[in-house]
Amino acid sequence: MFIFALAVVFKLLSIQFMQGDKYRSLAEERTIKDVVIPANRGNVYSANGNLLATSIPKYDIRIDAITPSSVTFEKYLKPLCDSLSVFSGKSTSYYEKLIRKARANKNRYLLLARNIGYSDYIRVRNFPMLNLGAFKGGLIVEQTTKREHPMGGIAQRSIGYERHDENGNITRAGLDGAFGAKYLRGKDGHRLKQRIGKGQWKPIVDYNQVEPKDGYDIYTTISVNIQDIAHHALLQQLEYYEAEHGCVVVMEVETGEIRAISNLGRTSKGTYYEKLNYAVGESHEPGSTFKVMALMAALEDKVIDTSTIVDTKRGRKMFYGRYINDSRHGGYGEISAARSLEVSSNIGLATIIDDNYAKNPEKFLNRLKSWKLHQPLGLPIIGEGKPAIYEPGHDKWSKNALPSMSYGYNLELTPLQTLTFYNAIANNGVMVKPRFIREVKELDKQIESFDKEIINNKICSDKTLKEVQEILKNVVVRGTGRSLYSPYFSMAGKTGTAKTEYWMSDWEDNRRYVSSFAGYFPAENPKYSCIVVIHKPSVEKGYYGADVTGPVFKRIAQKIFTDTPLIDQVESLEIKQASVENEYELYYDISEKHKTIMPNVVGLPTMDAIAILENMGLKVRTQGVGEVKSQSINKGDKVKRSQRVVIEAS
Repeated sequence: MFIFALAVVFKLLSIQFMQGDKYRSLAEERTIKDVVIPANRGNVYSANGNLLATSIPKYDIRIDAITPSSVTFEKYLKPLCDSLSVFSGKSTSYYEKLIRKARANKNRYLLLARNIGYSDYIRVRNFPMLNLGAFKGGLIVEQTTKREHPMGGIAQRSIGYERHDENGNITRAGLDGAFGAKYLRGKDGHRLKQRIGKGQWKPIVDYNQVEPKDGYDIYTTISVNIQDIAHHALLQQLEYYEAEHGCVVVMEVETGEIRAISNLGRTSKGTYYEKLNYAVGESHEPGSTFKVMALMAALEDKVIDTSTIVDTKRGRKMFYGRYINDSRHGGYGEISAARSLEVSSNIGLATIIDDNYAKNPEKFLNRLKSWKLHQPLGLPIIGEGKPAIYEPGHDKWSKNALPSMSYGYNLELTPLQTLTFYNAIANNGVMVKPRFIREVKELDKQIESFDKEIINNKICSDKTLKEVQEILKNVVVRGTGRSLYSPYFSMAGKTGTAKTEYWMSDWEDNRRYVSSFAGYFPAENPKYSCIVVIHKPSVEKGYYGADVTGPVFKRIAQKIFTDTPLIDQVESLEIKQASVENEYELYYDISEKHKTIMPNVVGLPTMDAIAILENMGLKVRTQGVGEVKSQSINKGDKVKRSQRVVIEAS
């Protein structure tokens, strides 16, 4: 027994002094843990300050029913239950029974309110008893954050997100994902919690040991107005043509700022949502929109000029044992190189490129490489698609590769890569990198700004540039895009129609196409460039670029012109022009003095005269425009409401 007692004492001393730190640490780990308090993620704003994505704090309010003393509990229970009743709509007796039962059962983690906003949180924590805090009132507050997109589904994929699954994997999409780690995420805080049994943990104190630091805000280049226009124009066309998916991008020509980007995919129910970022991530054969690059290469290498005659036969011509066809039955015969692009002749472009580069295909490929068409744009958004331009020696290279490339096959580009090239044509040859972000800020303090980045200072000579600009304008006036022509505003661009999945055995029975349109507007002094791509429209309804994607382009251009008119910036609002001031004073004087007596509006601008007279209740009919020369009712005559007056202008 004595030996046994010595062994027990030895073991106690060993545990106390030799292994004490280990067991104390283990005990603490099981009863106390360090809980991460996520930082509020920074906001994402549009170019004009509209909120695109924000983190909304949500709160769970609980009570430790054991902590309040008996006096405190009895004193404040009824007022607390009354307040909770008003807040939730449940009866006072319901809450009184609930909280008394929790105290009897020694429940230290009773839920009172779940997932409430900040204003409700402030309101609840000031209820009787809860306003005494954690130590006296038993208040327990748990905060979480929820990411919300005020614009709903519009541009949701491009705005993006950062999601964590149960296995610790992170999915980063769009701008939110691309800039999350560096700017938006912030720094998490820490809070100690103590185990109170039944798998429940209660904060030890009523404050965080380390306060979370909110992330920075990013200001994008997206225009809410243009984004809304682009989204609905694309959606309308996808629904009509029952297409699989599509995208549209609108870029500001001079700066490369992306004003709108919409990506919509079809669900099994036939509805559309922001499924994937097709504009950035989907490489595919561009089809006829690539003919512009092919013709520009030939013009820049001076192997042809725009007047070079090309024989397109009768719409069918053999190249190395394989026929190439034009969409027009009977063909175009002998036409100029410029006209080949206007009417989108496959044979015309294939003949030009094959005749001049067949013996030296590297020359053609090197021209494409000088435009960096073989390289990704290097966008910050994760998942940019890789272009593919094949060379001799590659498995996909053959004698037919070169003529196929001339009209957009046997190579791959993303829609945004194609748009970047068209934007360079509109920008007088300067190729700028597409830009999604303007600046990063912390409240009003600028952290970082992003400026225009030039990829290529001059993609071609001024002569080639002017010729191609004229051809793209004529595509809309008299070429494949003539159905889009409008006398009220000018556009320039190129239609595109490409077969897709044509290598599959069922293609002849189930034909599938990719329709596209790339261009810019206005045709003179362009402000915006735009590309529209729609995959697998219903063949029964149509599949040509001019029919499927062209109207989307036109609708966007038309809406931007009418809803967001282009205006010159006023350098100073302080400058006053005497004639304008006198005109305003005259208008103001007449409109204030004359209510029932006909004023003299002769000499006033027609629009001012109409405004004055209609405000008097008169019905005005005008003849001509400019300054008013005569009026049907003499100055000083008494008039009454709804009386008709005719004003003539020069």
